[in-house]
Amino acid sequence: MHVTSERRLDDGVIEREFTLGEIPGILWTPAPAPASAPAPLILLGHPPLGLRKMYPRLVARARRSAAEGFATATIELPGSGDRPRWPAVEQARADLRRAMEAGERVSDEIVDALVLPLVDKAVPEWQAALDALLPLPEIGGPVGYSGGVISIGIRLAVVEPRISAAVLFAGSFVPRALFEEARQVTIPLHVLLQWDDEGNDRQAALDLFDAFSSKEKSLHAHLGGHTGVPQFAGDAAAQFLTRHLK
Repeated sequence: MHVTSERRLDDGVIEREFTLGEIPGILWTPAPAPASAPAPLILLGHPPLGLRKMYPRLVARARRSAAEGFATATIELPGSGDRPRWPAVEQARADLRRAMEAGERVSDEIVDALVLPLVDKAVPEWQAALDALLPLPEIGGPVGYSGGVISIGIRLAVVEPRISAAVLFAGSFVPRALFEEARQVTIPLHVLLQWDDEGNDRQAALDLFDAFSSKEKSLHAHLGGHTGVPQFAGDAAAQFLTRHLK
């Protein structure tokens, strides 16, 4: 892990940009306090739109988490931002747009081509980020995952034992293979669903929630489209993470 820049935000949060090989990332840690204990860590997931585009939303989430005593971190997803383009996934994304604009059903083949390569590459990168972040003296675990591509969250919850709880957003297409993996998920889950999400199959989201094997799982559904998540939904997600990571 190579830190490329460091600055203190106006609320005292320390923001460090870093690289892991070719992978850019950002770490936010709470303002240091005398005799403060190492902070639990939340991995901030995000859609594959690029860290620079997502930065305003990510830093807002990081500041809020820091106020609750959490460190947060995120990394650039494969094929996004300044990372090399991924022609096969870009073709699948174009096929998805074409199907949706034509009012056609999005085929399983398109969903698999779009999501499965991303999950296969991104999850080991998140694990490498954990390997680099957890030894830092200001971070002590446990670890949570919050938001982003739900299929990445599912795979991480299955293969990464260091993740203790997850907030998942049912707002993206999920391959059938990931439904089977969801049956292996046992950590506590807090799942957000926008009831009128124009790009999401509501019944598929409900079926996915049913597939999770977690003994503690809650589904929080709100009226509105994909970008209409109410402010209080964030409050409930923050309370969930505080309950399980502190």
